[in-house]
Amino acid sequence: MMTVTLGSTGITVPKNGFGALPVQRCDEETAVKLLRKAYDSGIRFFDTANAYSDSEYKIGQALADVRENIYIATKTGASTAEGFWQHLNLSLERMKTDYIDIYQFHNPSFCPKPGDGTGLYEAALEAKAKGMIRHIGITNHRLHVANEAIESGLYETLQFPFCYLATEKDIALVNACKEKNMGFIAMKGLSGGLLNNATLCFAWMTDFDNVLPIWGVQREQELDEFLALGENPVYMTDEIRAEIEKDRKELVGNFCRSCGYCMPCPVGIEIFNCARMSQLIRRSPSAQHLTPEAQAKMMKIEECIGCYQCASKCPYGLDTPKLLKENLADYKRILAGEVQL
Repeated sequence: MMTVTLGSTGITVPKNGFGALPVQRCDEETAVKLLRKAYDSGIRFFDTANAYSDSEYKIGQALADVRENIYIATKTGASTAEGFWQHLNLSLERMKTDYIDIYQFHNPSFCPKPGDGTGLYEAALEAKAKGMIRHIGITNHRLHVANEAIESGLYETLQFPFCYLATEKDIALVNACKEKNMGFIAMKGLSGGLLNNATLCFAWMTDFDNVLPIWGVQREQELDEFLALGENPVYMTDEIRAEIEKDRKELVGNFCRSCGYCMPCPVGIEIFNCARMSQLIRRSPSAQHLTPEAQAKMMKIEECIGCYQCASKCPYGLDTPKLLKENLADYKRILAGEVQL
């Protein structure tokens, strides 16, 4: 089984992390079963967040009795020191633990630093001194914030979207973390569901020995795929590179990553799905994309008022209203039978 060490933290785990955002969509019994199976099969790194509804609670239910054998990373989206402490204490309570291995600032629009007026970084240092957290990390979707965090020397880990659709600037982040002995945790290794070949996704990660991917798992079949790849790693080959290049030509650039930071929409459009429906429906044709409920969600795009709130919040600088209209036009062609899936 391949392992990875997260920079100066010294945390060394199998190169297969469990991304626990999706378990908030499972009932408790299913979530606990998935988490426990992951542990029993060798996964030792579990990532969650205060904002992921009951994800932390489910981790506590599934793994509290093996706490000393695992590493837990969670996040706070607090904007004040008071909020920081509220989130941290709630996370500890939910997960039935008295410490967090990596406590991360959750996609802040700036890089928290000592003396910035928020008190956030000072609170993290105090929590670390008290033994409530062991390492300070940051997550982000913005390149400039990620680069600032690396250069600051204040953080032990960076969590950032990383998959085989990565740009040269994304890869530069990974390399910069390695040079600074800073751990790199890769979220969205499946690009929010656009990438559906686990073998290609896993093989890409093997080329970066300092990257720990956290796979978002909601179904046992998905977990089984990554467990099998962890036991029998697949490395990059010319054939795999050719398959990846095909996908890159189709997808790299102007596509929605489904991070959801554009939400909520003032007229109720489900932007994070609707703005990438063309790719989803072509790459993973499914009847669920064409149900009356799905059609109603897509037709909601016609109510877009062009306020551009979504675009102003997009960390990737996308023209989201334009993407929505293009996806709706394509969806209508599919419904009319003009496009063969």
